[in-house]
Amino acid sequence: MQADPSDNGIKNENAGVFCCEVSDAHDGKRLDVFLAESIASLSRSLAARQVKDGFFLVDEKTVRPSLKLRRGQQVMGRIPDMRPSSLCAQNIALDILYEDTDILVLNKAAGMVVHPAPGHSDGTLVNALLHHCPDLGGIGGEARPGIVHRLDKDTSGVMVVAKHQLSHERLVSMFHDRKTEKYYEALVWGNVAGDEGCMDASIGRHPVDRKKMAAHVSGGRQALSLWCVMSRYQGLTRLRLNIKTGRTHQIRVHCSHAGHPIVGDALYGYRKPGERVKDSRMRAELMKVDRQMLHARFLRFAHPATDAPMAFEAPLPEDMKNLLVCLKPWCTEEREDNGGSF
Repeated sequence: MQADPSDNGIKNENAGVFCCEVSDAHDGKRLDVFLAESIASLSRSLAARQVKDGFFLVDEKTVRPSLKLRRGQQVMGRIPDMRPSSLCAQNIALDILYEDTDILVLNKAAGMVVHPAPGHSDGTLVNALLHHCPDLGGIGGEARPGIVHRLDKDTSGVMVVAKHQLSHERLVSMFHDRKTEKYYEALVWGNVAGDEGCMDASIGRHPVDRKKMAAHVSGGRQALSLWCVMSRYQGLTRLRLNIKTGRTHQIRVHCSHAGHPIVGDALYGYRKPGERVKDSRMRAELMKVDRQMLHARFLRFAHPATDAPMAFEAPLPEDMKNLLVCLKPWCTEEREDNGGSF
C-alpha cells in the first residue's frame, strides 16, 4: 500500500482577500452569520473561529464573532488556505455507492478502520478518502473528509462522508436530531423471544475494562435500539435493527446486555462460542467466523445542500452472506419480508 505525499493537502480555491460593505439587507446580522452567507467555503462555526484568530476585521478593528453589524461598516479580511492534512493519502479501493461535490456514500468493508488511531496509523478510510477525493472543501480549515458517523473496524456497511464544512455540520445536525434512518442486520446467539421489540438501556464506558462500553453504568447516555426478527436457526436469530441513537458499540452492547451477543463478537461475545453448538457441522461453520456478524444495511437522510431525500442500501458482505447460506439446513423460521414496526 503506497502512500502518496503529494495528495495530502488541497488548495482552497476561495482563498484570498475579502472586502465588503454591509448593506441594508445585512444590517443587524451577526458577523459570523454574515461571513458564512457571503463566503461559500465558510460555515458559521468556521467563520467564528477565523474571526477569533484575527482573519477578519470590522472597520479595521478586531471584534467578536457575535458582533451585530451596522449598515455601511466595512468587513475585510483574508480567507486562508486550508491547512494540509497531517495524514497521508493512500490509494485504497473503496466501494462507492454515490458521490457528488457535497457528500460521498460508501459501503465500508469489514476490517477497515475509519480514522487513524494508535495501532492504526494508516490504511484507514480517511487515508483512502484523501486520495479518492481531490475536491475536498476541508473541515475546520484542514483538507480532510468530514466523518459524520463511524462504524466499528469489523462492522461493514453504508456510511456517508461530508466533503466540506457546511455539509459536515448539516449532516452532524441531522444525526444528532435523529432525522436519519439507519437499519442494521445482525446474527445473534440464542432464540430471541418475540418477533420485535425495543432495547432501551443507557450506555457508558465500562468501569473496569476501558476498551469496552457497558449498559446501565454511572454516567451512561440514553440509547435506544428497535429490533425485529428476520429468521431463526437452531440457537441463533437473525435481526434487523433500527438504532435511534448513535452510542459507541450500541448494537453490540445492547445485544450482549439482552443475553444475545452478536456471533463473532470477540469483545462482547462468549469466550468459548463453539461449546454452545451441539451439531458438529453447524459448529464447524460458526467457528470460521472471524468478526462480528453486524452489517449497516440501509441509510436514509436528506441531502445537506438540496434537502432531497436520499436512501442507500449496502448488500450483505460475502462472509455474512455465505454463512447464512451454510446455516440454511438449521433454519427454523424465515421472515425476510418482515419490516417490523420500522
